[in-house]
Amino acid sequence: MNITVLVVEDEDKLRRVIELQLKGAGFDVLQAADAEAALRLCDQADLILTDLKLPGMDGLELLEQLRRQDLRTPVIVMTAFGTIENAVQAMKAGAADFLPKPFSLDHLMAVVNKAMELRTLRDENRQLKEELGARYQFDNIVGRSPIMREIFATIARIAPTRATVLLAGESGVGKDMIARAIHHHSPRADRPFVKINCTSIPENLMESELFGYEKGAFTGANITKPGKFEQADTGTVFLDEIGDVPASIQVKLLRILQEREFERLGSNKTRHIDVRVLAATNVDLRAALEQGTFREDLYYRLNVMPLNIPALRERKEDIPYLADHLVKKLSKDLGSPVNEISEGAVQRLMAYHWPGNVRELENVLERSMVLSTGPVLQADDIRLDMQLRSKVQSSAGDHFLPEGMTLDEYEQSIIKEALKRANGNKSQAARLLGLTRNALRYRLTQMGLES
Repeated sequence: MNITVLVVEDEDKLRRVIELQLKGAGFDVLQAADAEAALRLCDQADLILTDLKLPGMDGLELLEQLRRQDLRTPVIVMTAFGTIENAVQAMKAGAADFLPKPFSLDHLMAVVNKAMELRTLRDENRQLKEELGARYQFDNIVGRSPIMREIFATIARIAPTRATVLLAGESGVGKDMIARAIHHHSPRADRPFVKINCTSIPENLMESELFGYEKGAFTGANITKPGKFEQADTGTVFLDEIGDVPASIQVKLLRILQEREFERLGSNKTRHIDVRVLAATNVDLRAALEQGTFREDLYYRLNVMPLNIPALRERKEDIPYLADHLVKKLSKDLGSPVNEISEGAVQRLMAYHWPGNVRELENVLERSMVLSTGPVLQADDIRLDMQLRSKVQSSAGDHFLPEGMTLDEYEQSIIKEALKRANGNKSQAARLLGLTRNALRYRLTQMGLES
């Protein structure tokens, strides 16, 4: 699409010269000999080039009229040599730039091209802000609440940088998806994205998994194997549940963040690496600092760009959009005839407390769609975890604690229940309780249950 420049100049010869130069450079040109004629043409122009000294209404008055009409068309003012103070006044009134007369045609084109570049940047910036304000989905992250719009805007700002990001929030809020969105919108998008679940790796294997090992480093090390960080070189590493990393590994992670270097297990050779680090936690790392289970220097290295992801119960206005999005997604994944959710079903979802956040919402909808028979999910089709709901409701009654139990006894019963659900896996039990693995061990020792 051609760019149209409106030239406002009362001197016919100069106006003609400017017109020929601009047309030769590929611009469309409109002409006006005075400001009154220019006002009738200004809505057709992408750029206005005007003299300050005009018959009748002068250039400053023209700028004022354009401002009142809320026209965002950039304006370049031309002014005779010796009246630069007028040009400064015009810039204060909203002009994009000025040309002192006499000027060369090269200078003219440089100023015009600069003004068009600024217009393009402003238009792109305004469009981005409007999109972020109106959109309710960023990749597969859904929400229209003010806090989610702010998160979308933050992702857009921090993704192009190399800054380390610490994502905080309860299990199931979507930290993994946000980490992938940050990587996807970064300059490293076509490079590796390596997720490391710090809870699932046994402590005695964590160093070799993260940093690799040399042949013969330990019994069974028959080959040399690079670690997760080497696999992510030039890309992004996502450290999920960073609060569960043992102290011995925290020191090595700190070195990666500070020096971008490490050694494989069984090697003295220092290796340099280029990775961006994203981390996530579902526990309060500041509490872990106080307990002495997390290094303060590592915390501040990770906490360069903190991003707190709200629980679903804190943004219930997003549930209708989430439900609609998930039903359509699950309909394709399951091959289900259900492709819509009723208002009554949405209201039932809105009334629930969602301890498992978005992950639980997706599970509930999947279960409900599998058992539903019609194309529209109705309120009666929604299968909530009523056992868990009744426990929460009963605990919110007249008593803080179950009748006949002390606080210590109640805490012990919760920990034992978590261990039972995790089949004795302490790392998994710690995740269920929102604790670090070391914090759970401390409580088990107090209870006399830690071997």
